[in-house]
Amino acid sequence: MKAFSALYTELDETNRTGAKIAALRRYFTSAPPADAAWAVHFLIGRRPKRLIEWRMLASLAIEASGVPDWLFSECFHATGDFAETIALLLAPARSASEGPLHEWVEQRLLPLRTADDITKSQALLSAWLEMDERQRFVWTKLITGEFRVGVSQSLVVRALAEAGGFEEAVIAHRLMGDWEPSPGFFAQLMAREAGPAEVSRPYPFFLAYPLEVLPESLGPIGDWQVEWKWDGIRAQMIRRAGETWLWSRGEELVTDRFPEAVAGGSQLPEGTVLDGELLAWKDGAPLPFTAMQRRIGRKQPGARILAEAPVAMLVFDLLEWRGEDVRERPLEWRRARLEESVAAPALVLSPLVAAIDWADLARQREESRGRGVEGFMLKRRDSPYRAGRRRGDWWKWKIDPYSVDCVLIMARPGNGRRASLFTDYTFGVWDAGELTPFAKAYSGLTDEEIREVDAFVRANTVAQFGPVRQVKPELVFELAFEAIQPSTRHRSGIAVRFPRMARWRRDKKPDDADTLETLRALLRGGTGRPL
Repeated sequence: MKAFSALYTELDETNRTGAKIAALRRYFTSAPPADAAWAVHFLIGRRPKRLIEWRMLASLAIEASGVPDWLFSECFHATGDFAETIALLLAPARSASEGPLHEWVEQRLLPLRTADDITKSQALLSAWLEMDERQRFVWTKLITGEFRVGVSQSLVVRALAEAGGFEEAVIAHRLMGDWEPSPGFFAQLMAREAGPAEVSRPYPFFLAYPLEVLPESLGPIGDWQVEWKWDGIRAQMIRRAGETWLWSRGEELVTDRFPEAVAGGSQLPEGTVLDGELLAWKDGAPLPFTAMQRRIGRKQPGARILAEAPVAMLVFDLLEWRGEDVRERPLEWRRARLEESVAAPALVLSPLVAAIDWADLARQREESRGRGVEGFMLKRRDSPYRAGRRRGDWWKWKIDPYSVDCVLIMARPGNGRRASLFTDYTFGVWDAGELTPFAKAYSGLTDEEIREVDAFVRANTVAQFGPVRQVKPELVFELAFEAIQPSTRHRSGIAVRFPRMARWRRDKKPDDADTLETLRALLRGGTGRPL
């Protein structure tokens, strides 16, 4: 625990990539495998869910530190970080824990999942007494499920690769999928030879950047493979050792949730890995995303849901062919092999889009909403299949989002460094002379604009419901979103996908905001007002 807390501090105190990789490399080459496995787990974002509620943590910290409630609250608003507030307010530490990280996690942290409140309280107070300030901070971060530090998974991969003398792609591949942090896992991660666990493991996904320039700047259109951008669940299908596995981009094994797609995979040649998109699909066309939502949460769908919302995998890339990793082969070669092998039910080869020139492609892009897609994927024909988000070879050229003008009606504080600011907003549109809430958003504003809105919220609160404040309906914002659908869960009867603030409409008054009928028109397929 001492070494891990020191690593956290070292990573947090530098912005230099080289220094972070060096710190990680030193840790992984010196830490016991049991500790290193948990460190990898936490550093790449696989943190546990919150194990103790905020209210209990605050009460225990107030009791242990002897400060009054109001002072704890003021300190929290000043730091904006719950764990930092607790670490600073507790009495100075008498010693630092010498216990290994894996024992703290496996014997002290994980049992809290099923412990009663008395046991949780005793365990936490005891832990704080055994730790120094730096350890208390990291420990509380783990307890609250808020453990984050300024390293990406790619930096962790680079450090592990350097520590073990591997290609980065090997480590990235071995970190995919479902694994438990253990000495055995870390040994397999750093082993020279592939282990048996890799038979079901997916590859790291290649992710595209949004196209932010004119497509003509990419060069001749003939250098690019163009496909529709589907709105589903990105997935890899693996056919090895006589079995078929289906993994989501979130590294969740979803084999049992989509049996029709898996049945199609059983007809693939041995040693095949496909990349594609899972879609609710019927009669050769995608169903609305609401149909796919009915399948997402069902681990074992029944006959009725299978009939009403059948799922297919739209396949667009080949990562492994007859047991060979073919990601370095050109896209054109991989596509040709796909056309030879994908011919099973529920596996649909993603169609290519032909265009004379970029202007012709732009005209076809206008058909996207009618086809139930989000625009185009542009892929360089000679590109390899890379890992992670890389610029240059793959771009997503999405259709312009919808937008409406709406009024800020409620706000609540954010999280982390924004915990002391009102950053999460609820917006309303007019309906029968009243503002009806229809969406929430928290992204899109600059830091300066957030501070302005925060000051407005504090000065114009008309009612308060716990952390949520209702404000005077005076500020107008343009809210952008990707899709719209009916909803019985929302008071407005409408739900929108990926809402965010496009701009603050300082030039408009609340009466100028849009109406619920505007949204209903979009729902009926009207042209609306694209951003």
